[in-house]
Amino acid sequence: MEDTYKSLEKPAEGVFRDRNSKFLAFGFPVDHIEQVNDLLNSLRKKYHDARHHCYAYRIGTEKETYRLNDDGEPSGTAGKPIYNQLLSHDLINILVVVVRYFGGTLLGTGGLINAYRSATNDMLDKASIVNRVIEEQFQLNFPYEKLSTVMKVLKEENLVPLNPLYESQCQMNIAVRKSLSGRFTQKIYVIKGITIRSL
Repeated sequence: MEDTYKSLEKPAEGVFRDRNSKFLAFGFPVDHIEQVNDLLNSLRKKYHDARHHCYAYRIGTEKETYRLNDDGEPSGTAGKPIYNQLLSHDLINILVVVVRYFGGTLLGTGGLINAYRSATNDMLDKASIVNRVIEEQFQLNFPYEKLSTVMKVLKEENLVPLNPLYESQCQMNIAVRKSLSGRFTQKIYVIKGITIRSL
């Protein structure tokens, strides 16, 4: 089972210039749409004097959410070439924003496509790209007397409880590598008195 994906390790930057127009590319690892909006607002504030803030993102390892935005450039000349670079590099959970400072000369459709693609590529060339593991999260609820049995399973599977609550009724979240989640849940299901749900 494929349970890894490629993304940026950390934010990265690139640049491309053509006939006095400057294209600044910014790449970010993201997991949620809310992060996209925050990053876009931050860049629009910082580069408020730029003509365009074009972007593309791909989010989600199960069901992909994506969007391309030309931000006033001719349709298909900005967001699409950015997005196509994400596809060709097989990157997911990533946002790329290209900020354009207009240099006074129109670049034409071909020139714009090349500029947005080249700025994105420059950023990706400089970026640190990593393989990330796809995990599934579960919440376990069980009586305290089952704690040692549950902890034995966690130890066998090299798992660490997240936000554990050790009371008469215990609760904890567990993040499990997707390819190993079936084995883990099978071991948990045989313990009487435990409930498990996907998060």
